[in-house]
Amino acid sequence: MTLDQLTRAADDGTVDTVLLAICDMQGRLQGKRLTARHFLDEVVEHDAEGCNYLLAVDVDMETVEGYAMSSWEHGYGDFVMRPDLETLRPIPWLEGTALCMADVVWEGGEPVLASPRQILRRQLERLAERGWQAMCGTELEFILFRNSYEEAWRRGFRDLEPANYYNVDYSLLGTARVEPLIRRIRNAMSGAGMRVEDSKGECNLGQHEINFHFGEALRTADEHVIYKNGAKEMAAQDGMAITFMAKWDEREGSSCHIHLSLRGTEGEQVVFDDDAVFEPFVAGQLAALRELTLLFAPNVNSYKRFVPGSFAPTAVAWGHDNRTCSMRVVGHGPSRRVENRLPGADVNPYLAVSAMIAAGLHGIDSGLELEPAFEGNAYEADKPRVPSSLHEARELFARSELAREAFGAEVVDHYLNHARVELDAFGAAVTDWERFRGFERL
Repeated sequence: MTLDQLTRAADDGTVDTVLLAICDMQGRLQGKRLTARHFLDEVVEHDAEGCNYLLAVDVDMETVEGYAMSSWEHGYGDFVMRPDLETLRPIPWLEGTALCMADVVWEGGEPVLASPRQILRRQLERLAERGWQAMCGTELEFILFRNSYEEAWRRGFRDLEPANYYNVDYSLLGTARVEPLIRRIRNAMSGAGMRVEDSKGECNLGQHEINFHFGEALRTADEHVIYKNGAKEMAAQDGMAITFMAKWDEREGSSCHIHLSLRGTEGEQVVFDDDAVFEPFVAGQLAALRELTLLFAPNVNSYKRFVPGSFAPTAVAWGHDNRTCSMRVVGHGPSRRVENRLPGADVNPYLAVSAMIAAGLHGIDSGLELEPAFEGNAYEADKPRVPSSLHEARELFARSELAREAFGAEVVDHYLNHARVELDAFGAAVTDWERFRGFERL
């Protein structure tokens, strides 16, 4: 949607609301609902403001200690929300509504370095310095329930009704059960300017995925978070609920496989045709995977996906079209790409793609050699293992020289604190597992 199209829509009353959104650390959309007229008359030229605590709170939006950029001592002031007009789009599932993503900067114009969108912008700048750009696609799975979010809350998230009662992976019969909602999501996302490719069922009860055409990395990350928010909104409108938890139950988790390739800045395929670039780029993924896992698996729950035989990786290995490996190379010629199978559906796409670019550039700059492709079952391989806990991933990230060189100390310290907050919250919680195990028998 262009600014002229929005102006005409505001004049004729077709659009009366503009969502100005940023992406927070958890990969969620946060922002304001503006009248279309105010957005056009004031915000386009003069920006808007938001409390800087949006990048310094936990999942519950509680203020927490340890962030240098935002605290009680600093008064929880504002940062500037600067609209990126290239992201302006209609939102068909909300009446009279458009959306625009924003970058966050300080009052003096300096970028807020810990903003996920800014972190990705910096890594894309590093590629552009070499005449390259990253092209990405994300495959995001979710579980659909026939209960509303409010009912799920009242039930304590127990005894919920999944949309399907058996494995509907690739099943046209099983997916037809929920086609009214899935079709609505597909069509609404197309109406919002996203190129939808397909939808399909998955293995867990009520599990599905909708896939989008690959695109430039920043656009892909923007569309990922818009889709995730919109899918939840449409499910709620139909009295249902979607979860993007990495591991809802003891069955299969929900993944977010990320496909990445490099092209020239003019769009021509130049990089991954060349083994001299492709191989060290993939070697960098393996070399950096453990120390950058925090950016692929940011929550305590993320690590419960990594179970042998679950299609979630446990070994740091790569293979040709091998789904047991953490890095799967697929395609040929112009379509050759690396698929990172580590992230779950709870991932922040800006951070994960940033980590892949940083790892790849590390491999290229260090001249790393790519080990032979793994053949067979990587779950049984004698290979380094994916970190098994958020605590382990945090410690590896804290010691990573690569992370500090690629992202800077401010960003590393910010996300180390994010992990600490998550670990502290989990450590203080008393879980259902503890109650069932110990109420009577201990």
